[in-house]
Amino acid sequence: MPLERHGVPILGTPPEAIDRAEDRERFDTVLEKLSLRRPPGGIARSVEEAEAVARRIGYPVLVRPSYVLGGRAMEIVHDVESLRSYMRFAVRASREHPVLVDRFLADATEVDVDAISDGEAVVVGGIMEHIEEAGVHSGDSACSIPPYSLSQPVIEEITDATHRIALELGVRGLLNIQYAVKGGEVYVIEVNPRASRTIPFVSKAIGVPLAKLGALVMVGKTLSELGFTQERWPSHYSVKEAVFPFVKFPEVDTLLGPEMKSTGEVMGIDSEFGRAYAKSQIQAGNSLPKDGAVLVSVRGEDRAPIGEAVVEIARMGFRVLATEGTARDLRERGIEVEVVPKVGEASPNVVDRIQAGEVDLVINTVGPDAKAVRDSFSIRRVALLRGVPYFTTAAAARAACGAIQALRNATIGVRSLQEIHPEYRSPG
Repeated sequence: MPLERHGVPILGTPPEAIDRAEDRERFDTVLEKLSLRRPPGGIARSVEEAEAVARRIGYPVLVRPSYVLGGRAMEIVHDVESLRSYMRFAVRASREHPVLVDRFLADATEVDVDAISDGEAVVVGGIMEHIEEAGVHSGDSACSIPPYSLSQPVIEEITDATHRIALELGVRGLLNIQYAVKGGEVYVIEVNPRASRTIPFVSKAIGVPLAKLGALVMVGKTLSELGFTQERWPSHYSVKEAVFPFVKFPEVDTLLGPEMKSTGEVMGIDSEFGRAYAKSQIQAGNSLPKDGAVLVSVRGEDRAPIGEAVVEIARMGFRVLATEGTARDLRERGIEVEVVPKVGEASPNVVDRIQAGEVDLVINTVGPDAKAVRDSFSIRRVALLRGVPYFTTAAAARAACGAIQALRNATIGVRSLQEIHPEYRSPG
């Protein structure tokens, strides 16, 4: 905006539109005008203001500084003491850099949308359904184009909201919007009137060079002139998976959260979601086994959804090992389970069994309790160092189950992007 005030020509989306999207109070006004939902929240410039917002909207809350990238200093806070600690020591709250406090939508499905607008027309490039639940940074979550579980009415609502937001803001170029879907209702999380890190992935998935089109729109071309006027819905699935540097940092936990940790990404493409997800895991160095033993140690609220996946894994002939509490729940589902002691309880314990090469797949989730995170750290670390595929969210465990079934039922094939998009031509 200072450049614009000094008469410098600004290509693409006007600074005013960027400020309306980034400024919390102005953005709330935009959403109210368009009658779009967003999680309840508020702005805090002090500990007292943060506590007041949290009391009003209820815990858990997602807290983050305004104007940040990569989820920097973002946390999910479950109680007032944690909130006070965050405000005092993690962030310097001031009137120039307020903290955003939003109700955290637990167990929601996150959705990323990349679109392009010339100010008159809007075309959605891709709707990406995250595989990890809300709370994992979008850069760290695997995702799928097209969505693999969202209903058609939800997809249509997301598409319509994207069109309306882009036109209301006056976007000229690329646009990224993050949504959350819970109980069939769509919530707007944030709008970024710029290119996002997912643009290369979406471009390969649909066969359209979105970055090039975005640049041409920014210098005055219309979407009609460029021949890109309708959404392209591919007949295949494209799955993006994040790549992490955990093995290079001995003290870093592999648990995923709202602050981005990944340093790269890969993708798998196939006509079926399970095979596409399996390909993404192979490329990310997390190749899935077709048989062997699975170790399961999960928090109470994940035992129902993960239990369904473990039933299927057991039916495929996998031996199931589990810590005591998890084993009890799995046995109630009729699964034959071998109980393995936790670290510090007896030997050989869960870490010993992984270290000895007796485990081929690890499913481990943990709640926000710091002690539980510390106690289970060694499970995730030794799995990483031994090259054993591991999953730390319920959604990823379910996707892995489907991918293992796909690997057992079919041979993985490879096609070039030119074979997948034979009609591809470079517009402009």
